[in-house]
Amino acid sequence: MTAFAEWITQPQNLFAVIAAVLVFATVLTLSAPSMKSDNLSKRMKQVANRREELRRKSREALEREKASGLRGKDTRSPFRKVVESLNLQKLLEDPNLKTKLIQAGMRGQGPVFAFYFARFVMPFILFAVAALYLFFVNDFDLTGMQRLTIAMGSAVLGYYAPALYLSNIGQKRRESIMQAFPDALDLLLICVEAGMSIEAAFQKVAGEIGSSSIELAEELSLTNAELAYLQERRLAYENLAARTGHPGVKAVATALIQAERYGTPLGQALRVMAKENRDMRMSAAEKKAAALPAKLTVPMIVFFLPVLFLVIMGPAALNYQNM
Repeated sequence: MTAFAEWITQPQNLFAVIAAVLVFATVLTLSAPSMKSDNLSKRMKQVANRREELRRKSREALEREKASGLRGKDTRSPFRKVVESLNLQKLLEDPNLKTKLIQAGMRGQGPVFAFYFARFVMPFILFAVAALYLFFVNDFDLTGMQRLTIAMGSAVLGYYAPALYLSNIGQKRRESIMQAFPDALDLLLICVEAGMSIEAAFQKVAGEIGSSSIELAEELSLTNAELAYLQERRLAYENLAARTGHPGVKAVATALIQAERYGTPLGQALRVMAKENRDMRMSAAEKKAAALPAKLTVPMIVFFLPVLFLVIMGPAALNYQNM
């Protein structure tokens, strides 16, 4: 120990030890990044292993329940049970049903099964109600074949009633959207020219336009969500056009897609589209105003002219009777 103390206290040996420590520290510092383990990959691998383990346990539990005859609670809706048990989707297939439901604001699988269930049940209900009313409630002066024909007509009406109801809801929703769509484009143009991103602009306009059209606010919010989560932004604009089903919205969606694809100024495209939609709304109002005289012709002939003849010819007829 005394010899080591004497050796370390010598200046040349002390400088050599300090130099060796500094060299070792330098080498360790330079080689530390290469020797550092990838904690992120390790954690992700552990998560993947845990996921596979849970999946394997869940699969084994389901197989055991199936083997023992015990099944989980059936959480399907009554409409879905009836539709799937009778295979009504193939029997009453409507290729445009999903598009009509989306344009009516109904999303998910629930409205699909409810529509097929209503299309299957409504003919029987209306036929039973019409037959009960015609044959038992009121004694009409009709033959049995005529009453049966009216009841069958009611059944046919029940088959098409769900589709008519769905089309009516979609039409009202489309009109509500298009009434506020030009104003929404003006607000969107202001937001974009103020420096906001298209996602922030959609979110801002959705919050402001809700007082005028709840349906349009819902569609803009959904488009904003799709812009954030879909892999291609083009699909978000195409879905907006498909959900509304209006040529004006389709033109705006096409302009937005082209603006992002070719790098054209977004504000200029929105300004042109806002003017076109405003002109489209004005032309629709002018079209309704121009069709008003033709629509009033029949009510005037049926209701106004008889009263007018009575007022004009009534005093003359009374004077003639007095004479």
